[in-house]
Amino acid sequence: MSITDTRTANRPVDVYRTRLARRSQVEPRPHPALWNRDPGGPLGTDELRTYDRRGYHCAEAVLNSNDIESCLAEAEEIATRLGEDDRIVRESSNGDVRSIFAVHHLSAVIAEICARDEIVGVAQQILDDDVYIHQSRINLKPGFAGGPFYWHSDFETWHAEDGMPAPRALSVSLALTPNLTTNGALMIIPGSHKQFVSCVGRTPEGYHRESLVSYRPPFGTPDEQDVAALADEHGIDLITGPAGSALYFDSNCMHASAGNISPDARSNLFVVFNARSNALQEPFGADAPRPDHLAHR
Repeated sequence: MSITDTRTANRPVDVYRTRLARRSQVEPRPHPALWNRDPGGPLGTDELRTYDRRGYHCAEAVLNSNDIESCLAEAEEIATRLGEDDRIVRESSNGDVRSIFAVHHLSAVIAEICARDEIVGVAQQILDDDVYIHQSRINLKPGFAGGPFYWHSDFETWHAEDGMPAPRALSVSLALTPNLTTNGALMIIPGSHKQFVSCVGRTPEGYHRESLVSYRPPFGTPDEQDVAALADEHGIDLITGPAGSALYFDSNCMHASAGNISPDARSNLFVVFNARSNALQEPFGADAPRPDHLAHR
């Protein structure tokens, strides 16, 4: 199904209704996750099939030691330079840096990494389109202090608050430190990308800042019974890997990560690629779009 199949003659028809007034709903996703089954790209046939079935693909040694050192140094420099800028999000508990957004705009080193074929090329292959960076960020979970990220589908937020029409987008998470079972590694419900889980509650004005610092955001968070049903059906995968490894995952995957009370920091560079044919419109579940550093237009 093409994105244009979701339109009437006059306006887009929203097939991913969310931020509903009363109760959530879980419905089959009408668009594919794998838009191109041709292995003529960085991923082979088996890797593409796994991505289509589970919603993600893992690879090791995508970044080398110099890349990792450079990214961590860039993150420290950017955080120091920007201070209290809106692109810097801090932990509510102790003020440590939690996330740095728009890092590909703030660092030529990071921009070069994002443009490599083993990163952007995978997105182009899976999405079968030219792509652009919808969002980039570095998430930092320092030892003993890194807070959790509650269960959510990225696409639900990007659709409701940014105006992304369809889930023709994916994230690449690049490990800048080892992602361990003990330091808040990402959890994914495999196969959850095949269903769209709506959320309840009208998005408040200016909500985006609260959503970035809250450990369990009050809006854009799925009902626990919906997450439990998905987990009962599909299980939960904990994604671990050495520094330099990469996780490519569909924008509609249900995922989360626990807080980090271990001594070991967990830091990842996230790059979100959106298909150019899937360019942002007006938000489908908010009164105004989020700032550009959260959703590049």
